[in-house]
Amino acid sequence: MTKLYLDIDGVLLTTKHTQAAPEVEVFIDFVTSHFECYWLTTHCKGDSASVLGYLSHFLPSSTIEKLKHTVLPTNWDALKTEAIDTSSDFYWLDDQPFQAERAYLQANGVANRLIVVNLGRADELRAVQLNLQQLINTTLL
Repeated sequence: MTKLYLDIDGVLLTTKHTQAAPEVEVFIDFVTSHFECYWLTTHCKGDSASVLGYLSHFLPSSTIEKLKHTVLPTNWDALKTEAIDTSSDFYWLDDQPFQAERAYLQANGVANRLIVVNLGRADELRAVQLNLQQLINTTLL
């Protein structure tokens, strides 16, 4: 199954006046059903408990329970790309990847696996979901 690395702030939650992104529960249902999901966020370095506690302020308990059982933790030090298995089939959702992280992906020939999310755009998670669905459909052909 394709791996999906998930940032939180700017992807699942808005960065200004923090709240759940529009359509986030539908998006979470989709990604957890179609991908092997991993947290790739400053809120989670080796243990999912802190990320789930953080998200519980913004998402319903049923969604937190789903995330608890379907999204795995990652561990990294300076750059999020340390946690990405670039030899696997993966995508990474982030709102503000560092230039060094982009360069790492480029050097490993997987820069096209980064999907930059901009919640400032209307219906952004719906657009990202459609993009991911197209990518799934392409790999099935």
